[in-house]
Amino acid sequence: MTAPFIQVQGLEKAYAMDGRRLEVLRGLDLRIDAGELLALTGPSGAGKTTFLHLLGTLDVPTRGQILFDGQDPFTLGEEGLAGFRNATIGLVFQSHHLLPEFTALENAMMPALIRRVPRTEARKQAAAMLEVVGLGERLEHRPGELSGGEQQRVALARALCLEPRLLLADEPTGNLDPATADGIHRLIVDLNRKLGITAVVVTHNEALAASLPRRLHLNQGRLA
Repeated sequence: MTAPFIQVQGLEKAYAMDGRRLEVLRGLDLRIDAGELLALTGPSGAGKTTFLHLLGTLDVPTRGQILFDGQDPFTLGEEGLAGFRNATIGLVFQSHHLLPEFTALENAMMPALIRRVPRTEARKQAAAMLEVVGLGERLEHRPGELSGGEQQRVALARALCLEPRLLLADEPTGNLDPATADGIHRLIVDLNRKLGITAVVVTHNEALAASLPRRLHLNQGRLA
């Protein structure tokens, strides 16, 4: 058997609240192979967003490990971890977090500019990804001139601008109407097929979860 892209081993996350220890994740074990497309479901408060933040290296485990190609990115130090995240992981949230004063193209360029990619090359990469998500004709539009679905497509293009190996999407269609949400769902599946990107999608949408090749259910800090 080939080595996994991501190996989660004994993952725990706890917080101190009002003098008490709040256990959010309790000893998770999980293997994710390169190119997989997973849905992560579970009730509110089950720890889904916490788990996604740990996979995205935005938070640090209390115990256990998350290995990428057998390596622990949390040993890289703050600067090294930020560089790893920028190069390896694309993040999409329920709120698109676009900068209103910038165009769709400028928003999508942000990860490349953070990596100090030359501006001309950053524009080329961002424009190509906006074309992939169906916004090739909307490059110069600002977020206020775009629909909710178009704004989320810009957020997807931004997350994928540097062609990361892993896409993490936290309720990416939670603020969209059903028809628009269905379009974003199909786009994520299509991007997984076209780009071979590994993707984990947190969702309350049962139809979306059922349509994905693999489904995980998180409840009371444990995976099923």
